[in-house]
Amino acid sequence: MPILTTDDGVKLYYEQTGSGTPILFVHEFAGDCRSWEPQVRHFSRRYRCIAYNARGYPPSDVPPSPDSYSQQRERDDVRSVLDALKIERAHVVGLSMGAFATLHFGMHYGYRALSLTVAGGGYGAHPAQYAHFQADAKANGKTILDKGMAHFASTYGVGATRVQFQNKDPRGFAEFQRQLAEHSPRGSANTMLGYQARRPSLYDLTAEMAGIRAPLLVIAGDEDPSTIEPSLLIKRTVPGAALAVVPRTGHMINLEEPALFNRLVEDFFHQAELGRAFN
Repeated sequence: MPILTTDDGVKLYYEQTGSGTPILFVHEFAGDCRSWEPQVRHFSRRYRCIAYNARGYPPSDVPPSPDSYSQQRERDDVRSVLDALKIERAHVVGLSMGAFATLHFGMHYGYRALSLTVAGGGYGAHPAQYAHFQADAKANGKTILDKGMAHFASTYGVGATRVQFQNKDPRGFAEFQRQLAEHSPRGSANTMLGYQARRPSLYDLTAEMAGIRAPLLVIAGDEDPSTIEPSLLIKRTVPGAALAVVPRTGHMINLEEPALFNRLVEDFFHQAELGRAFN
């Protein structure tokens, strides 16, 4: 089993497929490295694809305290994966929670990024939603511990921005729910309590975002309303950032519309590699 160790001693499970220029995929809260299968199958024909399970997601370690989970730690875990695999620079692609980690990686370690793709990012970041998001994250953490992952997958997993996937691809959605139900209750609760409930609002980080110089692509689903305004904020703040809005699509863009997602991202990679997407 491929395992690497972060700079604070947490062991992370990872998978890599293919060869060539590296792409690092960073998953969302309700996903894990398996969530990137449509992308790995596509991109590994020409790229070296790496996907890993974040801390709290077995077979990665599940640190027992919420204090071991934070936005800074998720950001630095992206760097730790690159360091452990001796990758100097990579395309970094993140969805939702992984999009936050990718964006923060770009703010602090942008020189390590060939490009940054921030998909479904910004949920709960808007000032009008921020306090409510924090309260919901704490409540979700308690629900997971009290009622378990199967209950959580049957409720949280069928949210208003996920039913689009269910309607388009019932088989794929059922697989997503099964995988979510397999997650560690302690790891998922700690991620909610230590990371989600404490992550800073993007609206307080515009100066840091404005310093990003790596090519950056923002992707949002038009039926994922909580990410639309934050996506526009990133587009307006990061010099030269590109924004794609995917029609009739919710939060799980890469699974809901994999062919379109892959095409958008691959074209962006080509532009970045040719030097045409640089700010």
